Amino acid sequence: MKQSVRTVVFADLTGSTGLFESAGNMAATQIVTDCTHTLGRHLARAGGHVVKYLGDGVLVLFDDAVAAVEAASHMQDLLQEFVPPGMLRSSLGVKTGIERGPIVEHDGDCYGDAVNVAARLSDRAQAGETLIGESVFACMPEPLRIACHSLDRISIKGKAEPMRVWRIDWARTAETTLASMLGYQDLIDGSRAELRLDIDRLGQHLELHPGDGPLIIGRGEGAGFAIDDLRVSRRHARVEWSGGQCVLTDFSSNGTWVRFAGSPAVVMLRRDTCTLYGVGEVGLGAAPDDFTAPTLGFRVIDER
Repeated sequence: MKQSVRTVVFADLTGSTGLFESAGNMAATQIVTDCTHTLGRHLARAGGHVVKYLGDGVLVLFDDAVAAVEAASHMQDLLQEFVPPGMLRSSLGVKTGIERGPIVEHDGDCYGDAVNVAARLSDRAQAGETLIGESVFACMPEPLRIACHSLDRISIKGKAEPMRVWRIDWARTAETTLASMLGYQDLIDGSRAELRLDIDRLGQHLELHPGDGPLIIGRGEGAGFAIDDLRVSRRHARVEWSGGQCVLTDFSSNGTWVRFAGSPAVVMLRRDTCTLYGVGEVGLGAAPDDFTAPTLGFRVIDER
């Protein structure tokens, strides 16, 4: 057994449920396996040690906390470059939890509170997000601390007391400072390119730009895009720009369906995420091929 203080990275793929439905078990299994191993190799090249792969996730140890955070910041774009184009490209994202502390390495595995917390933070993260604990935050230089958004104290399963957690949101938080440090200026510099999402339904039109924050679609009064239909939950779905990608997350009781123009397949989401691209439509509470379904048209403008 080996004891040490390490930075623990848990990275999990999101959207695999829709991928298995649209691509089939054999193809989806191969894509998920290839993607997780690609992420593992990327983290290893950045200085990490891959402990193990966990189905659609990977567990990696770093000596350097900053190197771990910086490597995590590139994973979403790496994944989008790796996944084949078309409907499969739309299905997968990555969410990450990072914590630092004493761990024990034994028989090809690792154990400790930092391992458990990193796994829980990954569970709590949304697609394209990295959540870090206080020990990792303490290792960050000041410019990167500015780029961290405090979530205050949140309850983590297995912890007796709520713990302080920060979200590193590469698209929305301290964009210019962070991009300059990590080489992401081309991604978020509005003077060089235009990124936006257009949403339309029955005369309603809305544009969502990076930096606008998340948009809630639902039947409730607090929804940014309101749909008056009983099949639509009060807080049905969230759309947001994260890591240069437009991500749709379903929170509903009846589900959300996404159909991309030119693709016969429909991606079904139930408490899952999907990256929007190109042109398509979203069915809320019923599939888009149901002519009575409350349906949104969308267009992702990407002129990078």
